[in-house]
Amino acid sequence: MQTTTFKTDEEFFVDPQRCIGCHACEMACAECETNGQLPMISVDYVSRADSPQTSVQVCMHCEDPVCARVCPADAIQKDEFGIVHSATTARCIACANCVIACPFGVPKKFEPTKLMMKCNMCYDRTSAGRKPMCATVCPSGALFYGTRAQLAAQRPASVAVNVFRFGRETVRTKVNVMMPAGATELIVD
Repeated sequence: MQTTTFKTDEEFFVDPQRCIGCHACEMACAECETNGQLPMISVDYVSRADSPQTSVQVCMHCEDPVCARVCPADAIQKDEFGIVHSATTARCIACANCVIACPFGVPKKFEPTKLMMKCNMCYDRTSAGRKPMCATVCPSGALFYGTRAQLAAQRPASVAVNVFRFGRETVRTKVNVMMPAGATELIVD
């Protein structure tokens, strides 16, 4: 039996301004044996018509995951460590409710398998005290897994935010997004 050894002081941080669009994170994610050679994260263009700026998209692991709330088959679960897992194969009915409901646009329905899949923060690695694959290969530091103190030493002009407002809905997440110093939440209209 494998023992879970999450380090409680280590957290996942995303800095969208640092993404250079190299796709190394996607390739590393696809190499994880638990993902079936599919990347569970994606690199997208912010506005391809206007800019080459890219941003990496990972599951934010919401405190109250709407993807799990809207699943009629109870296929999506959040564990005691705050990790929201991909749909359980035996339960997922491929309705795509989770895909539509996620405010961050993270879950994807993979047609060949008819299953919802998304980033699970490399649970197989992080539960054993190792960093997620994507964070180990990101050359620009857009993805970082470590302590707040380590990150603060590297980026003193930034602050980690994990509270997001979508209209009247406030969403708190396990994953942090780096913002300019002084920000306390991100408001999306």
